[in-house]
Amino acid sequence: PSRFGVWVDGEFSWVSSDDWERRLEYLPDTLVTKVTLISAKLRISLVCNDTVASHDNLYIRRMRVRNEGEGTRHIRVFLHHDFRIYENKVGDTAYYDPRTHGLIHFKKHRYFLINTEPHFDQFATGRKAFRSNEGTWPDAEDGELHGNATTEGSVDSTIAVHIDVGENAEYDVYYWIAAGTSYEDVSHLDRSIFTRTPGSYFDSTSHEWNAWVNKSPVDLGDLSDEIVRLYKRSLLIINTQIDDDGAILAANDHDVTERATDHYSYLWTRDGAFVANALDAAGYGEVARKFFEFCCNIIHENGYFLQKYNPDGTVASGWHPSWDIYKRAPMVPIQEDETSLVLWALWQHYEKYRDIDFALRAYRKVVTKAAEFIVSFRDENTGLPLPSWNLWEDRRGVHTFTCSTVVAGLRAAANFAELFHDDDRASVYRAAADDVTRGMRTHLYSDEYGRFLRGLMANGDETLIPDATIDASLFATFYFGCFEVDDPMVVGTMQAIVERLDNKSGFGGVARFENDNYMRTSDGIVGNSWFICTLWLAEYYIALAKNIDELEPAVKILQWVTDRALPSGVLAEQIDPVTGLPTSVSPLTWSHSTFVAAIHSYLAKSATLGSS
Repeated sequence: PSRFGVWVDGEFSWVSSDDWERRLEYLPDTLVTKVTLISAKLRISLVCNDTVASHDNLYIRRMRVRNEGEGTRHIRVFLHHDFRIYENKVGDTAYYDPRTHGLIHFKKHRYFLINTEPHFDQFATGRKAFRSNEGTWPDAEDGELHGNATTEGSVDSTIAVHIDVGENAEYDVYYWIAAGTSYEDVSHLDRSIFTRTPGSYFDSTSHEWNAWVNKSPVDLGDLSDEIVRLYKRSLLIINTQIDDDGAILAANDHDVTERATDHYSYLWTRDGAFVANALDAAGYGEVARKFFEFCCNIIHENGYFLQKYNPDGTVASGWHPSWDIYKRAPMVPIQEDETSLVLWALWQHYEKYRDIDFALRAYRKVVTKAAEFIVSFRDENTGLPLPSWNLWEDRRGVHTFTCSTVVAGLRAAANFAELFHDDDRASVYRAAADDVTRGMRTHLYSDEYGRFLRGLMANGDETLIPDATIDASLFATFYFGCFEVDDPMVVGTMQAIVERLDNKSGFGGVARFENDNYMRTSDGIVGNSWFICTLWLAEYYIALAKNIDELEPAVKILQWVTDRALPSGVLAEQIDPVTGLPTSVSPLTWSHSTFVAAIHSYLAKSATLGSS
C-alpha cells in the first residue's frame, strides 16, 4: 500500500485508521473522485479529488485541507509511495531529482515522477520490506522525515507538504504522479502540469468525461433520478476497466490477491462479450469494436478462446487442464460459452452499426474459425456440445447455459455467412444450431421437475450425470432465443429460480445457484446475492411483459440494484443478503454492464408496448 497521513499539533494519523470518517464518491458525470475525510481527533477535514488526465499519463490529486480547530494551525500532509515496478520489489531506484525538484522512482523502462504544488518541504527515500526495514513511512509519524536522497533495491519514499491554515479556512494542495517509459517522458509531463496548472487538468478532464457520458442522449423515460445516475456512473466505470487496445477487464480490485494469490485484472471473453454488447446498446460502438478487434488477434488457431487473457493479449493464468488424468488423453481447456458469446455479440454489433468492411474482416478472422470449431465440438448422438467448463468455472460438463450460447453463436455465424453469400456454411451453422436446440429439449429438460436441468456433469469417464441444481444462468434458455419466453419449459425454469434462489428476506437479491458457498459469510441463505443474477430476473420480466404495468417488477429490480450500490456508485460482484455488505471484487465490470443492458432492454420493451 501507498500511505497518506496528516500531522497537526504534535499528533499524527494515517487516513486509513479508525480516526477518520470516510465517504467515497465521484463528482457527478465524471471520473473525478470526491473523497471526504473527517478526523474529530485532529479537528481536520479533507476533500480529495483524484483523477487521471484524459490524454496524458498523469495521476492528479487535489487535497482541500480544512482546519476545523481554533486559530491558525500548522498542518503537515504526508504521502508515501511503494511502487514495486514490474510487479516486484527488486532493483528499483528512488531519488530526488534537482532538475525537476521531484522524486523519481524508476526501473528499466518505467519511470514515475512525484511532485506537488506548493512544493513539498521534506522527502525521504529508503529501504522497505527488507530485513528489519519497514520503509520510510514510519519516519513520518513524528512529523519529520530523515531519509536519503537516493536508495536502490527494495525502495519506497515519502514526502511532506507543510501548510498553515487559519481557523475554519481551507488550503488546496495539488499532488501528482507522472508515468512514462523514460526520464524525458516524465520530466516533460511535469513541466506541462506547471505550465497548464493542475486545476486546468481537473477542469478539462471533468468536462471531457461529462461530454463522453452524455454523448448519446438516451431518453430514460420514467426511471428514477437515482437509476439514471447509476446508469451514467456504470458507463463511466465500465470505461475505466477497458484497456486502450480493447481488452475488457473483469475487475481491477486488488483485494482478492490477498486471499487467492491472483486477481481479476484479466479479460474473460465471456465477460467482455456481455460488456461490449451493453456498450453497443448504449451507443458506444467504437469502444465495443476495439474489443472485437482484440478478439480477432487472440483467437486460438483451433477456433476457440482460452479461459482468460492479459490486457496485452498474452494467455493469463488458468486452472483448466489440457490433460484428462482419468482417460490419459488430451482435453480442450475451455469454457465454450466464451467462444460462442463473442459471435453472438459481434452479430449484435453489426446489426446496429452496419460496418460491412469490419464485419468482413471479423468474419474471416473470428467467425468462420470459431463456428467451425463449435460445429465440430459436438456429440454426434445428442447434437449437444461436448463437455467443457461452465460459466462459473467450478464444474465441467454439458451445461444448459453453454448450450444456449452455442445456439446464439451458431445463428450469428449463419447470419454472417448469409450476409457474405457463403451459403454452404450458413446452412451447416443453422442446422447445427437446430440440432443443439433439439438436444436441449430432449436431454436437458426434465419432465420430472418441470424445468431445465443445470446440465449433464462429466464424471471422469464416458458417462454424464444429470445435475438438477437450480441455477440463475438458466435464464439463457430464453435470453439467447433458444425457446420463447412464455414456453412452459422456460416458465417452469424461471419460476423455480424465483422460488429457490430469490433471497426474499433481508437485503434481497438472487443467488447464483442452490447452496452456493463462494464468499458466503451468513448462514441460512441459499447463497450471496449477485447483481448479474438479479438483473437476469429483470430481463425475464421485461421479455415476458405484455403491457406497461407488467414491466413494474423489472423496474423494482433496477431500483433494488441502485439502492445496493456503494455511495460512489460502484457495484460489487455480490452482496451478503443478511448484512447488505458487498463481497468479493468491487467494481465488477460485468455487474455494471448487466445493469446498462437491462435498462436498454426495458426501454426497448417499454417503447414497443407504448406504441402498441
